Amino acid sequence: MSYEDIRVDAEGAVLTITIDRPDAGNKFRQQTCLELFDALQRFRLDPALRAAVLTGAGDKFFCIGGEHDPLTSLDQSQVLPIIDVYQAIDTIPKPVVAAVNGFAVGGGNVLHTVCDLTIAAETAVFRQVGPMVGSFDAGYGSWYLEDTIGRKRAKEMWYLNRKYSAEQALDMGLVNEVVPAAELRARAAEVAREMTERSPMALAGMKGAFSARHNGVSGQARMAHDQQLTLYLQTREAHEMSTAFGERRSPDAESFWS
Repeated sequence: MSYEDIRVDAEGAVLTITIDRPDAGNKFRQQTCLELFDALQRFRLDPALRAAVLTGAGDKFFCIGGEHDPLTSLDQSQVLPIIDVYQAIDTIPKPVVAAVNGFAVGGGNVLHTVCDLTIAAETAVFRQVGPMVGSFDAGYGSWYLEDTIGRKRAKEMWYLNRKYSAEQALDMGLVNEVVPAAELRARAAEVAREMTERSPMALAGMKGAFSARHNGVSGQARMAHDQQLTLYLQTREAHEMSTAFGERRSPDAESFWS
């Protein structure tokens, strides 16, 4: 696919998605969100791809939040569709690794937090600025941040709007690793490749279990439909039930296990 705001590159079973708006701080606008969502859904459905890396272009910005296009009306068509992106990352049954190459601010901090793992460059900076600029994220940006670093730290980030270095982020559990900036992309890809050597169904099951805590019925549906039903449909029981229905006869229960 040809995109305007992002780049996608596949190497083996690992897909790298890069927000490519460095002159705008890699901020996401409506076009960016739509492209990210499309790329993530294609990643979900491609059996050859097993893990993804999400990063920002350049060496200064991972993502510093969102920007709105000029409003043309007051309706839902004007809503920045970033929640769809967060939800996609959170529910795709494949791991997504954030490679934070610079400032992760506002929505950018939320973006890496919803990823499964975060590898940060030594030069990365993390911050929430909502209350300073008349904005807030009372969804993924609060719930998942609290889960990640604890209630008091999450409130500190949101209420005081301080900057945190990569080492501070590591100490508070906001990121998994800190590496030299020149090694970031390679290390993130290495971690992603390591996960491609794990059982894809097991990873999908675990990711579904982690996300189900907050996703209610959709989280449960992911576990029941994407994992359990997919496996169940391969069983002798499912095959016999379907065949018996088609042949208008009673199912042979003894064939379920033999």
